[in-house]
Amino acid sequence: MTHDEKKQLEERIILTLKSIYDPEIPVDIYELGLIYDVVVRDDASVYIKMTLTSPSCPVAESLPNEVEEKVRAVSGVASAKVEITFDPPWDRTMMSEAAQLELGFM
Repeated sequence: MTHDEKKQLEERIILTLKSIYDPEIPVDIYELGLIYDVVVRDDASVYIKMTLTSPSCPVAESLPNEVEEKVRAVSGVASAKVEITFDPPWDRTMMSEAAQLELGFM
């Protein structure tokens, strides 16, 4: 995979991540800052490191699976693996400006 192909695939993945919402907050998981890393490897496998708003998040079981399934379905993705981390713990400063505006924090 060329650098440009990897970049284009990463952009499609991010668009997909922006279509996934935390059910308790009306903002997508990407703008919320829950996605820490998206790595597209040469073999088109994808690794995503993400967090949840809290360890006791009600969708702790289902949201990572949803992310993995939707990313795996992106055209050009060979496989997808999601890792959940709480280091660093999520806080609202990780949200994009657009998300902060949407939620009235700015």
